[in-house]
Amino acid sequence: MIWVLEQEEPLLLAELKPGRPHQFDWKSSCETWSVAFSPDGSWFAWSQGHCIVKLIPWPLEEQFIPKGFEAKSRSSKNETKGRGSPKEKTLDCGQIVWGLAFSPWPSPPSRKLWARHHPQVPDVSCLVLATGLNDGQIKIWEVQTGLLLLNLSGHQDVVRDLSFTPSGSLILVSASRDKTLRIWDLNKHGKQIQVLSGHLQWVYCCSISPDCSMLCSAAGEKSVFLWSMRSYTLIRKLEGHQSSVVSCDFSPDSALLVTASYDTNVIMWDPYTGERLRSLHHTQVDPAMDDSDVHISSLRSVCFSPEGLYLATVADDRLLRIWALELKTPIAFAPMTNGLCCTFFPHGGVIATGTRDGHVQFWTAPRVLSSLKHLCRKALRSFLTTYQVLALPIPKKMKEFLTYRTF
Repeated sequence: MIWVLEQEEPLLLAELKPGRPHQFDWKSSCETWSVAFSPDGSWFAWSQGHCIVKLIPWPLEEQFIPKGFEAKSRSSKNETKGRGSPKEKTLDCGQIVWGLAFSPWPSPPSRKLWARHHPQVPDVSCLVLATGLNDGQIKIWEVQTGLLLLNLSGHQDVVRDLSFTPSGSLILVSASRDKTLRIWDLNKHGKQIQVLSGHLQWVYCCSISPDCSMLCSAAGEKSVFLWSMRSYTLIRKLEGHQSSVVSCDFSPDSALLVTASYDTNVIMWDPYTGERLRSLHHTQVDPAMDDSDVHISSLRSVCFSPEGLYLATVADDRLLRIWALELKTPIAFAPMTNGLCCTFFPHGGVIATGTRDGHVQFWTAPRVLSSLKHLCRKALRSFLTTYQVLALPIPKKMKEFLTYRTF
């Protein structure tokens, strides 16, 4: 049983727009391709187009929040003051920004990361933001000061997505249109430690499992690749989509993987066995739309909620959908135009979405009290693989529940 604490229909909390007006000769550079919350929920990053990234302290300033909304998921004003009243920052990346990723908090960078830029600064923990750029460069910024720390070179085309290992080791994975993924160690001056090849098309998305054992990559292909984060070798290909896969995400306990495709389907996989557990089909819900457009429900983004009970998806049919893990149809819809990406606030209650117009929107999300059964499953699956669960001397129904096979 899941206890829902708030309304399920997503309501628009706030919308942020670029500070610069759109220019006719900049049509392809104003999109919000990526949005991200820092893992501790204290910062929000927004690639707002025009080569600019906005770093915004969270919670948002009161003028952005409509009256009547008490954002229970937001940190208190006292906590914000305790961090030294951080200020909004503008990072000029010099190139169109496609990918964003915060390091885990706190992260322990070695003095090598700071040596060339801040030799006088002691070896302290800091939060960094990685930005993937149009020219193949990756720039690493120190969030608290907005200073550029490192510039990583190696990719030959757009860096489309970025992902840090959740363990705090400052290992960064980048996905590029040059059809490769690259592994970087920010504790060693941003040294490139591995290049992963095998994709035949642009790599759109990369996601590291919360237990840091697996990496999923999605390219303009019908299959997705699962890699070992220990040996940096290919574990398996997951095949089942009928068109390009553009987004992927692991559940918080690493037991599930979801992939979203232009074929209008989200597939839920067991990443350990490669088994396809469920498909979520995005049917057209607005009869006024043109039935002749076969791409009307093409998916753009999928993500898990922080407790692992919900999914959010953004599609070209102008809808944000929220799905309960155990149901085959969405539990809620919200109208949004030209959506490109989505992510949950790490403490729940809010979803951020980015649009082709360069805007970012914040929506209410279901806030739930997880059942004791789910909490136990999540705790066990955080360190047990599917095969280890199946080997346990427990009843079959319990094994099915622990391996998410009771849908």
